[in-house]
Amino acid sequence: MMRPQNIFLVGPMGAGKSTIGRQLAESLSYTFRDSDQEIQRRTGVDISTIFEYEGEEGFRERERQVIEELIQEDGIVLATGGGAVLRPENRQGLAARGVVIYLYCSPEQQYARTARDRNRPLLRTEDPKAQLRALMEERDPLYRQIADMVVSTEKRGTASVVKEIRRRLDAEVL
Repeated sequence: MMRPQNIFLVGPMGAGKSTIGRQLAESLSYTFRDSDQEIQRRTGVDISTIFEYEGEEGFRERERQVIEELIQEDGIVLATGGGAVLRPENRQGLAARGVVIYLYCSPEQQYARTARDRNRPLLRTEDPKAQLRALMEERDPLYRQIADMVVSTEKRGTASVVKEIRRRLDAEVL
């Protein structure tokens, strides 16, 4: 199998992009990158603070710039933020520069995984479950539009998901 130059993980918050990405990168001897972590490193503040001061639009512009830079690297597994697919230029760049894997999990599973996480500005609402469903309705078609592969993380451990991705990468001529 010829290995892909880059692997980009997309999907909703709580799908496991960072955790799975880290282990997948290690198993492939790739470099792991996380667009949210890179934004935090560059700004010196957490995502919630950026949302507070710059709003979602300000954050999305920072995210676009970081993704544009990171996808120029080679041999990376990149975990993107859940909303990275909202910008057409992000979708185009990701699709053009590597294999895009959509890590899917249901809004109910997302809620179970993120309920105690206070660093999720989009979940600071009266009804976080309804918010997760609304986000999924909006974003799922965008994830699927650019995905080369869809992998469910629903009620699965990290090792199982990484093993499936490796098996499918080995089997597919991309």
